[in-house]
Amino acid sequence: MKIGVADTTFSRVNMGALAADELRKQASVTIERVTVPGIKDLPVACKKLIDERKCNIVMALGMPGGKEKDRMCAHEASQGLITCQLMTNTHIIEVFVHEDEAEDDRELAWLAEQRTREHARNVIKMAFHPQELTREAGTGQRQGFPDAGPARR
Repeated sequence: MKIGVADTTFSRVNMGALAADELRKQASVTIERVTVPGIKDLPVACKKLIDERKCNIVMALGMPGGKEKDRMCAHEASQGLITCQLMTNTHIIEVFVHEDEAEDDRELAWLAEQRTREHARNVIKMAFHPQELTREAGTGQRQGFPDAGPARR
């Protein structure tokens, strides 16, 4: 199994290193990593990981800023990642941590690590243990912050 990891220099946390570390802890996999400047560069990086480096699944990691312009760029990047998934019939797990999700740098670093590691575990589940995700359906899982839990009637 070959897993792609695409991350950015714009991020204030080395999310690519965290993802690779967690993936290696969870399974014996080959990791192909590429780093690009910003989140709008992620779609082509992911497509190249799939097409040229033959990755079976990819993680796209980024940290948009907290301004409206940054939210728009994140949306555009997400659209590009979705298009790439449809073009390649390959899952790309988007892991974005918006700077305005945290109160300070300490919480931002914590959130980036938690979300990245939890999504890396999801990638392993998707690749090797999809039945685990089926068991978690409807349980309100959240990556980074506490799980919401299932809605009750």
